[in-house]
Amino acid sequence: MDPFIVGTRNSRLALQQCHRIITQLQAAGVKHPIEIKEIVTKGDQQRDIALPKLGSGIFLQELENQLQQRTIDFAIHSLKDVQPNLPDGLELTVFPEQEDRRDAYLANNHIPFRELPQGAVIGTCSIRRAAQLLRWRSDLHIKPIRGPIDDRIRQMQAGDYDAIILAVAGIKRLGIGEDVITEYFSLDDYVPALGQGTLAIESRVEDTSLHAVLRQLNNPARERAVQTERAFMRHFGRFDLDVICGYATSDDTTGEIIFYAAITSQDGAQFIDHTATGYDSGGVAEDMYETLTAKGGLEIVKAVKKELTEA
Repeated sequence: MDPFIVGTRNSRLALQQCHRIITQLQAAGVKHPIEIKEIVTKGDQQRDIALPKLGSGIFLQELENQLQQRTIDFAIHSLKDVQPNLPDGLELTVFPEQEDRRDAYLANNHIPFRELPQGAVIGTCSIRRAAQLLRWRSDLHIKPIRGPIDDRIRQMQAGDYDAIILAVAGIKRLGIGEDVITEYFSLDDYVPALGQGTLAIESRVEDTSLHAVLRQLNNPARERAVQTERAFMRHFGRFDLDVICGYATSDDTTGEIIFYAAITSQDGAQFIDHTATGYDSGGVAEDMYETLTAKGGLEIVKAVKKELTEA
């Protein structure tokens, strides 16, 4: 029996996520041996450059190239890194796991967020995270930070930052210990990235026999919610998506989808949001797009894109 080859980034978190999914597949009764191929991406190579300047898809292109070249059978991604439109011949086959979608605030000496001194330095490379920090505290100084989660924590503890913002999901999956977290930001007060906390398996459209194996990890409610978020993202086409944030949930029994999303300017001064509900992913996504567009959301996104281009 030939092994399946799974591609993954070679970061500690990506490898941990990969091992988790392999364990879940084996627990579901998959008999094929599964081998891991570690792949270095553009985003991993260029850690000295802020993420917005690198552009989109920086953690995917090399993995997708190897899928198209048939050197791997499937790839495991953090869904928030996956662009709304995939290369021809590839698809997201299943979303096998969803962790806590909140963001975590970590501070030296566990100083509460609202008690940080004026001008405190907070580390993040995310436009979305920076904008929402500034929405609540316009006095803060946002300083870029890159690298693995544990390295970012060390940089903070070394005094380079007063605090940093990280995804709760990554901290949990690495088993670092949630005692490092000073505060959990609520989903509504600090809206997560679309897809945050969710893993996705990407494979070739033609590999239907493999799909049957992978979809043993499928959860219909989770899939409805994720597809709603991704349908919403596709409405924005080429525009930068980091200031477009939100999360969808779906009821296991009724199938109802509840989708909350927001769009923010880079400085957090403009913030619009909406909650859409329904039973069809595409319909809920369209409702969200039309409502936020009517509130000026597209103008905000265009302005952010212009600012990034001119920076």
